[in-house]
Amino acid sequence: MKFAIIKERKNPPDRRVVFSPSKLAEAKQQFPQAIFKVETSDIRVFSDSEYQSKAIQVTENVTDCDVLIGVKEVPIEALIPNKKYFFFSHTIKKQPYNRKLLKAILEKNIELYDHETIVSSKGFRLIGFGRYAGIVGAYNGFRAWGLKYNSWNLPKAGPLPNQAALISELNNLKLPNIKILLTGSGKVAKGAQEMLDAMHIKLVSVKSYLNNTFNEPVYCKIDVLDYNKRKDGKTIDNQDFFDNPQDYVSNFMRFAQVTDYYIAGHFYGDGAPFLYTREDVKSSSFNIKVVADVSCDVDGPVATTIRASTIADPIYGYDPETESEVDFKNEKAITVMAVDNLPCELPQDASEGFGEMFLKHVIPAFFNNDKDGLLKRAKMTENGKLTTRFSYLQDFVDGN
Repeated sequence: MKFAIIKERKNPPDRRVVFSPSKLAEAKQQFPQAIFKVETSDIRVFSDSEYQSKAIQVTENVTDCDVLIGVKEVPIEALIPNKKYFFFSHTIKKQPYNRKLLKAILEKNIELYDHETIVSSKGFRLIGFGRYAGIVGAYNGFRAWGLKYNSWNLPKAGPLPNQAALISELNNLKLPNIKILLTGSGKVAKGAQEMLDAMHIKLVSVKSYLNNTFNEPVYCKIDVLDYNKRKDGKTIDNQDFFDNPQDYVSNFMRFAQVTDYYIAGHFYGDGAPFLYTREDVKSSSFNIKVVADVSCDVDGPVATTIRASTIADPIYGYDPETESEVDFKNEKAITVMAVDNLPCELPQDASEGFGEMFLKHVIPAFFNNDKDGLLKRAKMTENGKLTTRFSYLQDFVDGN
């Protein structure tokens, strides 16, 4: 079987890749019966010559390969018919801007495996860039704080080589005695927590965070039952919240009253209560000054996120009274960082980590007869049709 690492063609350019040269060399060693090729690219974070130095073939033509592996959406005109493709298609939530892409995939008889659909038998995602979103998001939030208050001027994350360089910059800061709140329990939140811990910021309990003042910066990491409560007052467990979100209301304001810098690293499920609303933000007791919304659900559970921002222009201000965007330095403004493609700013580390997960979970499935059903679960299209698992997308494809 022949695998190709394809060139990223979406604009703006994305320098990430599924396999670094060292990880692809490892794949070659583990699966000598496979052939791995790399499509030449002048934007990738790793150069063509770095792959060639590992005895990996770099070529301009990958039409002879069976499985084509990329990161972002492949432009319709670049899709090769009758192939297996892996990339983030951004179609599983019926995203309207990619309906034509999914239609083209079906028309070209392509087998599509979306990275988001690669899940365990229990439905947990096995690969992704979440950790790196958390790493960069936390860094960008501190950068936003410095710019808002003229306290420091951190460089942008993108030109820095890796996570270690980001941490080095952060450790040069003299933080005020701020309270930092982090929501979430998955890869995004863990990535953000890595940065807070690397800065030696003290982790405190919910009780201590809510009730005490400190003479040093501190942070608190909270999960769904910390910032939501059942309407009937019962305390059950996280699973009850996921199964019955309609039975809960937000209990977030008790944190908003004492928080200076908030990092949103949670997953928001349909039907769950908003963490805070636009009305909540109008309250005189709402204390949050800077929000790093890594989750970036626009007009969603974090009411200050009214649009996604960009790597080029990552920060904007939210005016609670007018519920509109203002200059982030405005004294009334809550400063918001809501970049929706943060891992692009850490391409080398993100690519290394992604390849590790892909080699562990995906490549073996092609050579063990898919014994765990991973490929079967992930496959969205086959023989020009949606698979049963993704048949819910048919009305979307039809334009209804």
